[in-house]
Amino acid sequence: MFINRRDVQIQWGDCDPANIVYYPRYFAMFDDSTSIMFEAAGFSKQDIIRKYGLVGIPMVDTRAKFYIPSTHGEWIRIESRIDSFKRSSFEVVHNVFKADALAIEAFETRVLVGRHPDDPEKLKSAPMPPEIIERFMRG
Repeated sequence: MFINRRDVQIQWGDCDPANIVYYPRYFAMFDDSTSIMFEAAGFSKQDIIRKYGLVGIPMVDTRAKFYIPSTHGEWIRIESRIDSFKRSSFEVVHNVFKADALAIEAFETRVLVGRHPDDPEKLKSAPMPPEIIERFMRG
């Protein structure tokens, strides 16, 4: 299984007045981490969109479990992986660590979306390309 790791320093703008990361900022970090993971696997999101005629790869579900807060100046490590694939969707897991302690478990579901062939004004899910599945599952 392909796992991408990246270190992120918490910035002043990530924090609320109590100097704790404001939780929506983590979801922006997770969105970035998914894009970075795809690029590390050899598939930039823009290339996937162009190659397969997609409109995008939107997040349709997301949630997180927060265990340890982070504050300005601290470093966290985000480990991202695709946990499973379905016909047109996939599940991403992001584990956030402070040192060796699990600070956050986050989950997102994304769908490949293209134009509906009968009505280009409408959107329709698109099948997951086999080469992408193979790359992420083999590691």
